[in-house]
Amino acid sequence: MKNEEPRDPGEQARQICLRLLAFRPRTYVELAEALTKRGIDDETIGEVLDRYREVGLIDDAAFARAWASSRHRVKKLSRRALGAELRRKGVDSEHVAEALDDIDDDSERAAARALAEKRLRSMGSAPPEAVFRRLVGALARKGYGPGIAIGVVKELLAEHAETAEAAELIDVDALGDESSE
Repeated sequence: MKNEEPRDPGEQARQICLRLLAFRPRTYVELAEALTKRGIDDETIGEVLDRYREVGLIDDAAFARAWASSRHRVKKLSRRALGAELRRKGVDSEHVAEALDDIDDDSERAAARALAEKRLRSMGSAPPEAVFRRLVGALARKGYGPGIAIGVVKELLAEHAETAEAAELIDVDALGDESSE
């Protein structure tokens, strides 16, 4: 026999939350949205989620730090992209800023470079102009601004004999100021 949802809305909300939290940490807003979709009333949602926040099952600041660190390390996302993801998940601006403070400029640049190096290995014998365009585009899709993207790609191309000449033709100062990132 299939387990039936409890009739008590509070117990139902708690069970939904625990199932969701067993899969991965969630923000207060994510859980509130999930409970709303399941027809739980706002008062019950507030009571259950406030209690879970009190006992530490919901911690948006810890969630933001872990999410940003993991997604930056694994997916090589920029601070800009990470901030957008966290805001979509309902994390407030203060917690977003704190989480992004943990990622310094050197770490962000290293992540952009690692991503560009990985993509460069799969490009085969494409013309240097196409390689440049594709690498900068790949970095832009991960949230890197033109200053970092172009600078990292130019640096990377200059290190490879077959693209070094093309790299010399790229004027980073004319394309974007890295300090404006």
